[in-house]
This record gives sequence, C-alpha cells and structure tokens, in this order.
Amino acid sequence: MEKHFDQHISRQFNQELEKLRQDVMAMGGLAEEMVEGSIRAVVEGDSDLAHRMIELDDRVNTMEKDIDGYCTMILARRQPTASDLRLVLAIIKTVNDLERIGDEAEKIAKMAIRLIESDRPRNNFRELENMAQTVRSMLHDALDGFARMVPEVAVALVREDEKVDAEYEAILRQYYTYLVEEPRTTRRVLDCIWIARSLERIGDHAKNIGEYIIYLVEGKDLRHASPEEMEKTILQDDRNDS
Repeated sequence: MEKHFDQHISRQFNQELEKLRQDVMAMGGLAEEMVEGSIRAVVEGDSDLAHRMIELDDRVNTMEKDIDGYCTMILARRQPTASDLRLVLAIIKTVNDLERIGDEAEKIAKMAIRLIESDRPRNNFRELENMAQTVRSMLHDALDGFARMVPEVAVALVREDEKVDAEYEAILRQYYTYLVEEPRTTRRVLDCIWIARSLERIGDHAKNIGEYIIYLVEGKDLRHASPEEMEKTILQDDRNDS
C-alpha cells in the first residue's frame, strides 16, 4: 500500500524534505547506471565504458557526502520528530547503501578491464549477465518502493535476495569446476568470482533499502526478519490503519 506523509506548516521544511527525496532518487539513478554499465562492459569487453563507470564513482561519493550534510543540517535546524525523523534517518542509511553499490559497480568495471586481456568464454559471461539482471531489477524496485513509500516492496526484495544468494552459490560451484578442469583459465575465473561476489553484495544492499522503507513507513526495524514476518507486520498495520 502506497503511503504519504502529511505536509507541514513550514513551506520551507516541505521543500527541504522534497529536495532530500529527489537527491536520493538522483543518486539511486546514478548507482543503477553504474551497475548496468559495469556488467555491460564485462559482457561486451568495452574498456571505454568500464573507465566511464569507474569515473562515476566519484560522483556517487560526492552525492553521499552532500546528502549526509543536508540531513545533518535538517536534524540540527528542524529537530524533526516521528515520521520526519524516520525519513531523515532512512535517507542517511539508504545513501550509505547506494554508495556501497557504487563501490561494488566500480570493482566490476575494474574486473571488466582485466578480463579484456583474457580469452573470452564460449557463453560470453552469460551467468554473470543473468545475475546482474536480477540485482539491477532489485535495485530499481527498491528505489521505486522508496519513492512511493510502499513497504510491501521489502517482502519481494527479501525473496529476490534469497534467489540471488542461491544463484551465487551455483555460479561458485560452476567456477570451481572450471578451476579443476581448465587450470589455464584460473585468472579469468577468479576475476569472475569477484564479479559474482560484488553482484551478490549489490543484491544485499538493495534488500537493505527495502527494509528501510518498512522502518520509514511503519516505524519498525525488521532487518533480518523473514518475508513471512514482514508480511504479517505490514498486514497487521494496514488493518490497524483502516
């Protein structure tokens, strides 16, 4: 269920909170671009694209610092309470995860440059491309859920993250087989393992953002909760609101 916060008497405070939300979405869009571009650099062997993605990480880092500073200003000047305070705290947590997503995408881009020097596998890194598609979708859904304040998104993200973890384990088993059967591919396989690890972590960060939505809307910390526990809490709160 999509939810909205009430407007405030202070028009300027409304504008400050809206700026924060917009800045988070802009940072999220940049993180999405980095994830998409970095894995495309791997699949297509595009070093120019990889270098562009590496350069974008500085912008992501700057955005995190700027948003953190703006949040600090709001906390000091407005001394927000209740849902406003949760919004500011959720934004601080969210931009931290987005910055880490940028770091992981940067690592993937660096691996893409290394992989250009290696023989390309017959399947052209299809397993990594498929895993990346899942985590990109998770990040997009997390940001959309944050923008619309839809706590149900968190449930779907936890379930998707479980699939990503299973996919990661399957890829590791596949790569370990390559290491045993084709020792000449060791360097390439190790680089691919690092890429898969970064993708798995991006999925974790996207799931975290979903959990912040529950905290933001419901005022409850359900980190590490099962999807069933999340659903029960959200449904119960919806009944109480009706």
